Amino acid sequence: MPDETWGEAIKAVVVLRDGCHASADDLIRHCQGLVADIKKPRSVEFVAELPKNGNGKLARKDVRERYWQGQHRRVA
Repeated sequence: MPDETWGEAIKAVVVLRDGCHASADDLIRHCQGLVADIKKPRSVEFVAELPKNGNGKLARKDVRERYWQGQHRRVA
């Protein structure tokens, strides 16, 4: 997602399985021990589903696009 200081910030977009519960803080804390600090998400958004392409794979560009709409500067 856009960030004024760094150009882009890491945001986790998450679909929880039925019956599972987690908070944004839980997920960020979980990532702390698994990835470098610069790769850790700064925020988390929970969604019902993620967009898929024709092959059934995650359409990453579509996920990013909603956060970059209306921005005059983009990071590729």
